[in-house]
Amino acid sequence: MKLSEIKNGNLSAEWAEKGYELPKFDIEAVKAKTHAEPTWVHFGAGNIFRAFPAAILNDALNTGKYDRGVIVAEGFDTEIIRDMYQPHDNLSILVTLKADGSVEKTVVGSIAESLAADTADSPDFARLKEIFTKDSLQMATFTITEKGYSLKNGASELLPSVAADFAAGPSSVTSYMGKVASLLYERFLAGEKPVAMVSTDNCSHNGEKLSLALTAYASVWEENKLVQPGFLSYLQN
Repeated sequence: MKLSEIKNGNLSAEWAEKGYELPKFDIEAVKAKTHAEPTWVHFGAGNIFRAFPAAILNDALNTGKYDRGVIVAEGFDTEIIRDMYQPHDNLSILVTLKADGSVEKTVVGSIAESLAADTADSPDFARLKEIFTKDSLQMATFTITEKGYSLKNGASELLPSVAADFAAGPSSVTSYMGKVASLLYERFLAGEKPVAMVSTDNCSHNGEKLSLALTAYASVWEENKLVQPGFLSYLQN
């Protein structure tokens, strides 16, 4: 049995017989609508994302409460995109051990697209830029661990990648927050379109950490005239 066999609503009876809960929605139709009108991008393609945000959206799709999937982007270990997500059509299996000792097995089909948040991978990053200019985009969420928001190595020294991004501007970024800031700059240029930036990482003041990191880039870039005036105010509003 292969996960890739579960497409277009043709749900295999063999999977159900072995105790797997299969998607009740048309996976390919959801993917198509999401590609055209994306609403949600998530940064961080690890197990927490698959077990919680993606699974919750899978439930919403199953009940007909929503009609689009999530687009996941990975900026640290991009091999997970190439080696795990894309070869399996972005499908995964969530295994839950219940309090009574039983095991629940769910095929999660809510991930519509997976991308490497890597400027060295020009097609994937170009697609992320396109997504961030879309009117339909409503939210970007994060599970990148607390270190993902860090700009400094210790108390005061900037990480080398951050220092390089500060100097280069949004057209040449390699740090995680630098890449996100550059995507937000694309959205700013496209008409200062609103978007909710939400950290779901389990760390204190997660939203503040995200905000401070992104505005640090905008402040330096604007001061050095590497971006158009107003970008910092856009992020602060």
